[in-house]
Amino acid sequence: MLKYNHIIFLFFLITFISCTENIKKDKHQFTNDLVHETSPYLLQHAHNPVNWKAWNEKSLATAKKENKLIVISVGYAACHWCHVMEEESFEDSIVAKIMNKNFMNIKVDREERPDVDKVYMKAVQLMTGSGGWPLNIIALPDGRPIFGGTYFPREQWLKILEQTAEGFKNRPEDFYAFADKLEAGIKDLDLIHLNTAKPVFTKPYIEKEVEKWRASFDTNFGGTNNPPKFMMPNSYQFLMRYAHQNDDKKLMQHVENTLHKMAFGGIFDQINGGFSRYSVDKKWHIPHFEKMLYDNAQLVSLYSSAYQLTKDETYKEIVFETLDFIKKELTSPEGMFYSSLDADSYNHNNILEEGAYYYWTKATLKTLLKNNFNLFSKYYNINDFGFWEENKFVLIKTVDDVTFSKENNISISKLKEYKINWKKILREEQEKRKKPRLDNKSLTSWNALMIKGYVDAYTVFNEKSFLDAALKNARFIIKNQLLEDGKLYHNYKEGKSTINGYLEDYAALIEAFIELHQVTSDEIWLQKAKKLTTYAIDHFYDETSKMFYFTSKKDAPLVAKTVEYQDNVIASSNSIMAKNLFALSHHLSDKKYLEMATSMLNNMKPKIVDHAASFSNWLAVMLNYTNPYYEVVIVGKDAKQKLAALHKNYIPNILISHSDKASKLPLLENRFIDNETYIYVCVNSSCKLPVTTIFETLKFMEK
Repeated sequence: MLKYNHIIFLFFLITFISCTENIKKDKHQFTNDLVHETSPYLLQHAHNPVNWKAWNEKSLATAKKENKLIVISVGYAACHWCHVMEEESFEDSIVAKIMNKNFMNIKVDREERPDVDKVYMKAVQLMTGSGGWPLNIIALPDGRPIFGGTYFPREQWLKILEQTAEGFKNRPEDFYAFADKLEAGIKDLDLIHLNTAKPVFTKPYIEKEVEKWRASFDTNFGGTNNPPKFMMPNSYQFLMRYAHQNDDKKLMQHVENTLHKMAFGGIFDQINGGFSRYSVDKKWHIPHFEKMLYDNAQLVSLYSSAYQLTKDETYKEIVFETLDFIKKELTSPEGMFYSSLDADSYNHNNILEEGAYYYWTKATLKTLLKNNFNLFSKYYNINDFGFWEENKFVLIKTVDDVTFSKENNISISKLKEYKINWKKILREEQEKRKKPRLDNKSLTSWNALMIKGYVDAYTVFNEKSFLDAALKNARFIIKNQLLEDGKLYHNYKEGKSTINGYLEDYAALIEAFIELHQVTSDEIWLQKAKKLTTYAIDHFYDETSKMFYFTSKKDAPLVAKTVEYQDNVIASSNSIMAKNLFALSHHLSDKKYLEMATSMLNNMKPKIVDHAASFSNWLAVMLNYTNPYYEVVIVGKDAKQKLAALHKNYIPNILISHSDKASKLPLLENRFIDNETYIYVCVNSSCKLPVTTIFETLKFMEK
């Protein structure tokens, strides 16, 4: 009898454990407030047992009313470690119980709410010396941070939650005292003092800062010395321009080596095109596999410029393959651009795994490629150099196609045939795999970067489809994201435009519209750029510091009001605005814009010292002052043909205005003559006599 009862007890115990495990794993039986959101990242957490709220006034007011600490967890849809922490902690019923009892829990999509992310990222950097995502903050009921970090394993997170809740209950005055100090520190980080010294920008100043920057270069694999390696497109745009304008061959060698190593590495998808976010190793081999729109947009611009300068076919191939990836994977039918592809995808065991869509095993490759495997393995290094882990390989090249064809005694044309065939076979195999998840929201700032990428590619390669894609997206933004008074929305998803635009939206879109004007001659883009600039000045500009706040004066206040001025993987919104104001001052003959740009750049001079890598776009603006800056005006019936010929040359210190008809724009007015085409080269509104050929134009600029 005892034996029978024991068996019955075990049966019920096993059943109970099984049910408990099912409850823990089947997150879809839970629902929280995030089910009402549009962000793919927030929706990923909509069925966690944690009672997540979105960042809004109601959630913050409830925390204050109930005197509850706030957990603010920030991430994005393509973030691998965000998924790991969700699986380990936020889907765990024990963790959820503690969080729900003691905290107001708020999930934030850092891409939708970069303002919130920036404030709390600064807090974590002050507390820990570093930052990243997932970003996890514990804040007082008034939103001021008291603890923070990035990824925490489950047991550590539990201890943090329990100790913080207990501490706040017993010693709230300590928490408030610490929050006061941290708040002051956050505000100090973004404090910009107006530089009242006379603006003086010199070549020796830039040269000195570049010289100090060189110490961080990896002279073997390119980029910086220490992994992880981010691609930093605006840094290499500046370094390429500086090297070219100063005939610095050693620096140009570093730039070209970096561009080649990135193009050859696993960070570039050798089969489908497009770049991943960063490399975890020094040779650009193993990426953090998410693919972000903003990276690829800027890299299209960078590689287009590099081809314009060098005529290196590798760079052209990268541009075309990246844009092919954008067209296939990140473009909607209406012409908007999606945000990203996830780092994770479901493997053959139906488990989310980082890089599962992209890696290959030697056995699979041998089966697919048969007699071609040996040549393929040489080309893509299916050997110790290309090995990742376990039995996995990520494709990586070591030499360009010309070198490889010579080393293997095959023609370039034959190698091209092989590559087309290999990619076709491997793409067909990948079609059997589950694709990485798509973040299908559209961000105005990132779309604007992609417009610029397409325009830059069109400028260099004269492919009409590139310009068509740029124009289609620009018109989409005008229709859906831009209001009559110049106000922009930041976010778009499934027919809904939401979230008041940030400075990054205005800055990036103004720059894109200026470029569209320069390649199309359509004055509507310059008019739109001016209107957006007026709105930004009215709603973001601080008269005291002569800089722009990241958030509009109409937005609800956060712990601190951020001034974004350091260039990172994307150039800072203030540096882009300074560049825009400089360009518009020439296009519109407006001295006020030039004064604003000059003052902003002058504010940065003390900050750039010893930190050039964090101010690369500012240094690019400074080159406009230290080197001749040309206004090239092409007017007449053959203006477009002359423009295309001029674009074959890399001239970074140039602003172009062209028209095949009469115009009232300051640079074009009174310069049109029937049946003639003239080119004017001007510096600071002082113009040479008009010429009729590109050869003569270039000669003027050489002198």
